[in-house]
Amino acid sequence: MATSLSSVTAREGAQNVKRAAQLCLDMKANDVVVLNLAGVTDMTDYFVIASGTSDTHVRSIGEHVIAEMKKAGLTVHHTEGLQQGRWVLLDFFDFVVHIFHPTLRAFYQIERLWSDAETVALEPQE
Repeated sequence: MATSLSSVTAREGAQNVKRAAQLCLDMKANDVVVLNLAGVTDMTDYFVIASGTSDTHVRSIGEHVIAEMKKAGLTVHHTEGLQQGRWVLLDFFDFVVHIFHPTLRAFYQIERLWSDAETVALEPQE
């Protein structure tokens, strides 16, 4: 049975999302969550949501994700908030990484806003 191009692309997309989430975890991000937005919105397929412990930590996580994804051949298409380090948004088109300062994450409650989305389980890395 042949594998369709769309299923290969979807599988690669899911792997890229999990890689971005793992990169956040590698930088000691807190409360990392992946939301599958398929069927909920057309703007992107996934959100990766994470928290840093300070402005500097939030910026460092964002910079790490950008650098490591670039090494893997993925370029971020748009960034917001990297200099301020309060809420960093990294748009990779197929998925968006949100890295929050804890107070802003609690205020915006983005998981609650997108509560119709399925939460994707992250496998522990060794």
